Amino acid sequence: MRSIVYSETGPADVLRLVERDVPEPGPGEVRVRVVVSGVNPTDWKSRRGSGDGRPAPFPEVTPNQDGAGVVDAVGEGVDGLAVGDRVWTVMAAQQRPTGTAQEFTVLPAERVAPLPDGVPFDVGASLGVPAVTAHRALTLDEDGPRRLAPGALAGRTVLVSGGAGAVGHAAIQLARWAGATVVTTVSGPEKAELATAAGAHHVVNYREGDPAAAIREVAPDGVDVVVEVALAQNLELDQAVLRPRGVVASYANDGGDDVRVDIRANMVLNTRLQFILMYTMGAQNLAAAAEDVTAALRDGALPVGREHGLPLVRFPLERTAAAHEAVEGGVVGKVLVDVSAAEG
Repeated sequence: MRSIVYSETGPADVLRLVERDVPEPGPGEVRVRVVVSGVNPTDWKSRRGSGDGRPAPFPEVTPNQDGAGVVDAVGEGVDGLAVGDRVWTVMAAQQRPTGTAQEFTVLPAERVAPLPDGVPFDVGASLGVPAVTAHRALTLDEDGPRRLAPGALAGRTVLVSGGAGAVGHAAIQLARWAGATVVTTVSGPEKAELATAAGAHHVVNYREGDPAAAIREVAPDGVDVVVEVALAQNLELDQAVLRPRGVVASYANDGGDDVRVDIRANMVLNTRLQFILMYTMGAQNLAAAAEDVTAALRDGALPVGREHGLPLVRFPLERTAAAHEAVEGGVVGKVLVDVSAAEG
């Protein structure tokens, strides 16, 4: 099979295309024929590591956490999955050498979830990191639900910071599916168009006018949840629009690693400031997210493509390095790697 691997950390050119034997699933594992692989910032950051030229965590690593494909072999003791099942992956490469940038990948059964019939593989490969992260952010409000379903967020207002990004896109779609009023902040007209296409009810350009006043006009009592991509830049705005006991769920460090917290102001609000990283959120939360996201898929709630607010940027498998560079360079949209034919 064709596989993308790297053996030391560094820039995208450490990635190389090789031929490897097709792996066999062990007990509790399934083998997935990957159709489409998805690239996230975590993938290039893992490849970069803590410095160029350092040993990778395994002798060879195949990158990319997200993907979609078809189960083509099942190991002993696996229930609920069968050969021919369409699936999407949840953290394929966490503490493992086998990501999705290869024609076949072997994964623990709990790291794949059903991809309902009729849902394109492009959608499945766009879920994983963005959708699970968004689900976690939307289920942290102490007065809100721990699971998402239609109506679960009815009567609540969600503010999505950076609604044109992959996590922001998933948060808009999941929040709207669950019945929330969705407000998002963007930096300009093009991203406003994308956020609107994703389903945001209200879009605020944070570079114009008084964004806090604009958000308060929509949510005079304050927003319930902020899905935050740039806490260092946006905490002051978040505090200005948050309702008492609201939650700011920070999942990235865009704009810097250091933030000043006004203790008194947040005490008054009883603010919940929650940080999110998929790798340590726990198996129970991962499983809940996978189940709820799959339910949203069945309802057709998570489409992708420019017309749905998330442009797709495609590369063939042999150009996975270019795909990583595109994500590292901040391309708008979801970067996908075409691995194999949808059928066959």
